[in-house]
Amino acid sequence: MPLIQINIIKGRSPQMKEALIKEVTNTVSRVLDAPIEKVRVLINEMEPEHWGIAGVSVKKRQEKLQRGE
Repeated sequence: MPLIQINIIKGRSPQMKEALIKEVTNTVSRVLDAPIEKVRVLINEMEPEHWGIAGVSVKKRQEKLQRGE
């Protein structure tokens, strides 16, 4: 039973997450030749302040972009 975990920053709509689950499920089923009923997808949503890039949280990076820095 394939289990796929996806980490994303909070803020996507429920429709986007449903589409992601569907597309990932279909792709994994096809590539691994696994029955679609056996594919599991888990989305972990992270707060922007809990995710860092190059030593700076995504929240701080977004704030800088909004200020035009």
